Amino acid sequence: MDIFLTIKLAIRGLLSNKMRAFLTILGVIIGVSGIIVIVSVGNGAESLIVNQVQSIGSNLIGVLPGGTEEGEPPVALMGVVITTLKNDDVEAIGKIPHVQAVSGYNKTVGQIVYKNRKSESTINGVYSKYPEVEDAIVTNGRFFSKAEDSGLARVVILGSTIKKELFDEGNPIGENIKIHNQNFRVIGVFEKRGASGFTNNDSQIFIPAKTMQKLVLGINHMSIIKIKIDDSQYINQTIPAIQNVLRTRHHISSPSEDDFTVASMAQRLATLQKITGSIKLFLTAIAFIALIVGGIGIMNVMYISVTERTHEIGLRKALGAQRKDILKQFLIEAVAITGLGGIIGIIIGVIFSFIVAFVIQYLGYSWDFIVTSDSIIYASLAIGIIGVTFGYSPAKRASSYRAIEALRYE
Repeated sequence: MDIFLTIKLAIRGLLSNKMRAFLTILGVIIGVSGIIVIVSVGNGAESLIVNQVQSIGSNLIGVLPGGTEEGEPPVALMGVVITTLKNDDVEAIGKIPHVQAVSGYNKTVGQIVYKNRKSESTINGVYSKYPEVEDAIVTNGRFFSKAEDSGLARVVILGSTIKKELFDEGNPIGENIKIHNQNFRVIGVFEKRGASGFTNNDSQIFIPAKTMQKLVLGINHMSIIKIKIDDSQYINQTIPAIQNVLRTRHHISSPSEDDFTVASMAQRLATLQKITGSIKLFLTAIAFIALIVGGIGIMNVMYISVTERTHEIGLRKALGAQRKDILKQFLIEAVAITGLGGIIGIIIGVIFSFIVAFVIQYLGYSWDFIVTSDSIIYASLAIGIIGVTFGYSPAKRASSYRAIEALRYE
């Protein structure tokens, strides 16, 4: 039988029950669009990390509490609270050659109050060298001094967004705001800085590290230490120097006993990309499972279609249709259903990925819209395999009917 006639008959079979055909391809649409969206969002997240590292610079080193196995992400990145980094560690690291500036960090979330205005904000406890470490500029007022940090001064620097939320166009310098029900005097406002990773710097406030520890959180440790090196060419020799200083201070005799993790921004980038890659792979596998479920739905519907059209199969065989003609017709129907669902799924996936990227970019994050040709090719291959695999068995059953038995079927 002519292939075009076979395709025509297959399409006619699909159109005979449009609602059932739509419900059948819905699972394929969800699976394929899921693959496109997951890969796109994963690539966007990686671009966010890369863009952030490039914007920060290559001459930063980070120290996280807790050790780590080689090739594994630090335990601290998994949300585990570890208290091994102390204020004295920050001071000791600051004396290492080629260390230009160093700051410890703690953060929490709390309500900020000014008169009758309130705002939820991330509260950061940092050192006086924070602006130098982060290349942050105070456009109004000043940053706090080392003496103010040591003296537990209740002073605060505002991000540009939260300044506007609390003070509109007014000058906040010298005004008092309440942080955790304690009065803090505003001494500075940062220039607009935008997003850092998934955090909007402009919506945050900054207070002295020791003030944060003693008066706000009631702790005596740092969550992370960041070190700025005077030249990126000294990164590789400074990392061992930092490790040696911390091992001496923590009375550690073997690297395997380290209760800290030291890594450059490039190393942290590789670790974060490994994490996002693993998450992307896991979610893609879930999307493929949805696609397989859709394929099973197609197979079940094709079996129903074969049963309903048994008399038609017998009539076609009586008029001279060969077994391979029947097989091709029903196989083409299965592939057509899967292919149509795949095309719709790809279009929906691309549109949804664009919307996600647009929204995240609108919120101020450096997120790239990326839909790779690989993801579309893999999705297309999966569509073809699903269509043939799950359509073959019903098609084979239809082709196996004898003409006389099919004509007698009621």
